[in-house]
Amino acid sequence: MKKKIYLILLLLFSISISFSQKSEKKYTIRTIAFYNLENLFDTINDTSINDEASPMMELKSNRSKVYWDKIDKLASTIAQIGLEKTKTSPAIIGVSEVENLSVLEDLVKSKHLIEKNYGIVHYDSPDKRGIDVAFLYQKRYFKPVYHEVFNPNIYRNNRKVFTRDQLLVSGYLDDELIHIIVNHWPSRSGGEAKSRPLREKAAYQNLKIIEKIRDKNEHAKILTMGDFNDDPINSSFKKILKTKRKKKNVNENDIYNPYENLHRRGFNTLVYRDNLNLFDMILISSSLLDKGKKEYATYKMYKAMIFNKRFLSDKKGKYKGYPFRSFSNGAYTGGYSDHYPVYMYLIKEKN
Repeated sequence: MKKKIYLILLLLFSISISFSQKSEKKYTIRTIAFYNLENLFDTINDTSINDEASPMMELKSNRSKVYWDKIDKLASTIAQIGLEKTKTSPAIIGVSEVENLSVLEDLVKSKHLIEKNYGIVHYDSPDKRGIDVAFLYQKRYFKPVYHEVFNPNIYRNNRKVFTRDQLLVSGYLDDELIHIIVNHWPSRSGGEAKSRPLREKAAYQNLKIIEKIRDKNEHAKILTMGDFNDDPINSSFKKILKTKRKKKNVNENDIYNPYENLHRRGFNTLVYRDNLNLFDMILISSSLLDKGKKEYATYKMYKAMIFNKRFLSDKKGKYKGYPFRSFSNGAYTGGYSDHYPVYMYLIKEKN
């Protein structure tokens, strides 16, 4: 009798283990990131733009040494974003403050990234200093099928503001079509209030791009990322893009901003004159949002974060705790960038 009971219990235990193994879900995880690379200029004077105003060109000596050190530091940082979950660098990363295609090629050929085989989408922008946005992608994970730039056509006092284009890249992340907009909106030069209309106009341009995508597919998966030079609570987001902070309030065709909650909790991506700002963000369309249902049959956002590891912060002096920037007062500091990168995980169940 005891032997029979033992066999029954053993059988039930085996069934339980088998069921547990079958019901354990496995996921594909991809990192999507954005990083302002803080004046990544080469050492060659380009007379077609005002690159003389760049910190690199202001250096009196050792420009080449500084350039390659900065390339190495930025590439090393990118290689670590999302590494703990995906065991690789970002599948997709938008970048800003790059001078040209050449500096991007040097970046992706660095010893830290060369094995990742990054592709590049880049256009020269009309910005007077020649700083551009760009899109980098690991070719084994993402296949671009279309890209285009949009000039926000911003005017102030009837004079055109030569700011950065907004870059749209559409393609397949594994087998899913997604659309990414990379931004670097007008700065706060002259003060936040005075320059606010410029960023509101940039937000309108973003909205037009999103509407253009949705004209072809109303359920399109869209991410808009960048250095927006605005915090999540500013009018460009709340009044123009009408971004939502709470998942439960996100309806179809709304835009969810996971960085608004981080901003409310006091997180930042840069510090300017002792003011904490969260200008760097990744926003998503409702089609990428799981509203607590844990349904990941297709790619959904799992978590959004700021990559603010200790090595990216200044450890001493007047700017202790600030992002460890590359340049200050006309000199090279040996830092990384005056912005922290931001990133999010997209996940879906494996078949």
